Amino acid sequence: MFESSVVADGLDDAQREAATFAGGPLLVLAGAGAGKTRTLVARATWLLGQGLDPARILLLTFTRRAADEMMTRAAAHAGSAHGRITGGTFHSIAHRIIRRHAESFSLPPQFTVIDPGDVTDLFDVLRAAHGLAETGRRTPRAAVIADIYCRCVSTGNPAGQVIRECFPWCTAFAAELAEVFRSYVAHKRAHGLVDFDDLLLLWRAALADPAAGPVLRGMFDAVLVDEYQDVNAVQADIVRLLAPSGAGLTCVGDDAQAIYGFRGADPAHLRRLADVFPALAIIRLARNYRSAHPLVALANTVRPQSPGLELTLVADRAAGGPRPVLVRCHDEATQAREIIARILDAREDGTDLREQAVLIRASHHSDVLEIELAARRIPYKKYGGLRFTEAAHVRDFLAALRIMANPADDIAWFRILRLHDGIGPATARRLTAVLRPGDPGPWDRGPDAVAAAPPRARQPLTATLTALAAAAQHTASSDGAAGTARLTTAVLAALDPLLRVRYPDHPARLADLHRLADAATTRPSLHDALVELALDPPVSASDLAGPPGLDEDYLIISTIHAAKGLEWPIVHLPHLVDGAIPSDMALTTADGLDEEHRLFYVALTRARDQLHLYAPHRLHHHRHARDDRHSLGQLTRFLTPQAQAACSTTHAAPPQPALPLIGALTTRIDTDLSSLWTP
Repeated sequence: MFESSVVADGLDDAQREAATFAGGPLLVLAGAGAGKTRTLVARATWLLGQGLDPARILLLTFTRRAADEMMTRAAAHAGSAHGRITGGTFHSIAHRIIRRHAESFSLPPQFTVIDPGDVTDLFDVLRAAHGLAETGRRTPRAAVIADIYCRCVSTGNPAGQVIRECFPWCTAFAAELAEVFRSYVAHKRAHGLVDFDDLLLLWRAALADPAAGPVLRGMFDAVLVDEYQDVNAVQADIVRLLAPSGAGLTCVGDDAQAIYGFRGADPAHLRRLADVFPALAIIRLARNYRSAHPLVALANTVRPQSPGLELTLVADRAAGGPRPVLVRCHDEATQAREIIARILDAREDGTDLREQAVLIRASHHSDVLEIELAARRIPYKKYGGLRFTEAAHVRDFLAALRIMANPADDIAWFRILRLHDGIGPATARRLTAVLRPGDPGPWDRGPDAVAAAPPRARQPLTATLTALAAAAQHTASSDGAAGTARLTTAVLAALDPLLRVRYPDHPARLADLHRLADAATTRPSLHDALVELALDPPVSASDLAGPPGLDEDYLIISTIHAAKGLEWPIVHLPHLVDGAIPSDMALTTADGLDEEHRLFYVALTRARDQLHLYAPHRLHHHRHARDDRHSLGQLTRFLTPQAQAACSTTHAAPPQPALPLIGALTTRIDTDLSSLWTP
């Protein structure tokens, strides 16, 4: 019954073979636009049809939305009687297990999950205690320390190696950094804090434990892993420990689309699957359902190939369509005008602005374009920059909620204290020490903290602590949507006076927080709301139930990383010069250059119908200066002669002078000046 429904869904032969594969281990090598989501959903549906309990099918993805979409589609195919598959991100599944068995992991039941921003804040506090906040010399800042720590954990490489390879200028501080890392781990344990890395480390440790491992493995009969090329060393170990024999294991991925090396991902884990599981079967999904023939032809010339995992895309769409266009531009200003001209031409031909995307390697690559868009009153939305939960006012609100959930969270206390006028970092650290969040009863020590605060901060600090203490009394009864709503409303009321003083644009920021509070009330408990916002934060306020936009249409500007998994009818790729793509920051290592190659391939494969490539010849050193100092840009090395042959090349000339050509002008000037040389 289920196999016939899979066929009815329109799967091709390779997709059907993958969906109905019996046993395991299986690697589905899915090319760009090859329908991997449809195939993974069909496989989950087929497994349900084989009699597997949906709760015993584990689906691991890298975004909650991807998991929700696949689980919903599988349930719709299989029928509501079968129930819901267990699914989510690596971090969310780990959190679910750890929260349920907190005491077995030596954690308090109210432990707090801290996000990367909180990790940086904590390192900022600790670095001073280890001589890394001295003036007079360059020392690693908190963000760099956090990056080194996370790379060590995600890759499994020792700190010394990571520092030498990625942060060589920090080599002189290796000993101090090692001490900071030890203090960081001890501090988290003392205050009931768990970071993203801890979630994976604890899950892996439990799976490897002789007693706990069999119990955790026994929870699932089938494990489906999406985007396997993006796993880091810890996640690869978790997958191996979940299915040591490979039975029931399905991994879906494409090593040519691995672009997250900065967070520890390594496509080598996908390439080594055959070594880990000798019986591994590989099924290739090569039929591209997304892009027109000429775009697929270009993608094939650019695609990096790995031995044993070779794949050549085959376009499913009828032959024809425009070839990709390579536009050689005089400079970046010419590039911006050319992009806008082509965008507006497409709009006049019936393609809305929102059906077009400008994909950029780095956020600043759209600076000149954004100025030109603003001048022409063309609306746009930009993705890939600051996440909604990284905005200062949102972090303030979340810090207050975290205090409600875990009063021992001293990093949250530190942030709330700093909201008060007159309380800087040093004073906030001193007042946090007075409150002693790690000990029971920090609310009782509120008067002592007020007495130790600067005089001008005492009255607002008293009001804040009184309001938060009153809200904390209801925390125990906050489970359920109604309880969470009461608690978030009380916390928002406590912060309202502080935010009005701190932020000149407080009306818009408070509106954000009201929408965030509304979103939090849909979760069954405060812990659930906080964990979901930490592990899968909304990209912007527009992800929440905010008011509708006033523009019915807008252009999309996105970093290539943020565009992964998306597609548009028309895509524009600017700055195709060495130093931009590939980024000059990646040219020091072969691995970095390889990842830039894959990033370029991902960008090309986002387009469905038309692809416009832009390469400026002159790159100005100072865009807004009066001088004309510039460098000459070299066309990206990824556009090889073979790739250029798959494109139509054109040249966009610089703007012509507004004045008409004046003949013999220099001769006339010389004649006029000659009278000045008379003795």
